[in-house]
Amino acid sequence: MRINEREENIDFLDGGSVGANLPVWNPSTLWFNKGVQKTLRILIVSLSILGAVVSALALQVHYSNKVEPCDINARWDCGIVNHSSYSMIHSVPVAAVGIAGYLLIGLLALLGKRGWTLVLALIGLGFALYLSHVEESILQVWCLYCVISQCTIALIAIFSGVSLALRPKE
Repeated sequence: MRINEREENIDFLDGGSVGANLPVWNPSTLWFNKGVQKTLRILIVSLSILGAVVSALALQVHYSNKVEPCDINARWDCGIVNHSSYSMIHSVPVAAVGIAGYLLIGLLALLGKRGWTLVLALIGLGFALYLSHVEESILQVWCLYCVISQCTIALIAIFSGVSLALRPKE
């Protein structure tokens, strides 16, 4: 008995076979792949919109001097985080970078650019993890909008990776 590498036929020594030339199982060629890809694309675009909205709220806090709704207690205060020196990159608010990044990720997902979507999502996730370190270890205060954004970019990275893994093989 042997299994053919190109096809899932089991050939017996007596000349018979089982499998009738079935193609090798490949998750990227399953019948539901197009539906899964469409669902992942919708999820990534939706999460990108959520991320842009949350970043816009954080940007509003950055330019505001009012008491914010996310000023919960000594450990949760968006104002402290968004007014710190870590909230800027060369005079550009981090929240503005977040808005642009989320919109670009959403656009790339709409265009079906799975590889670039994943690359940008991983860059965003890496930066979000760095900012989480800053919030916990240096500022010792958390921003609710930032945590929502961090969860959002993590989900986008996961869904982008799954989408890329399920892409059709050529």
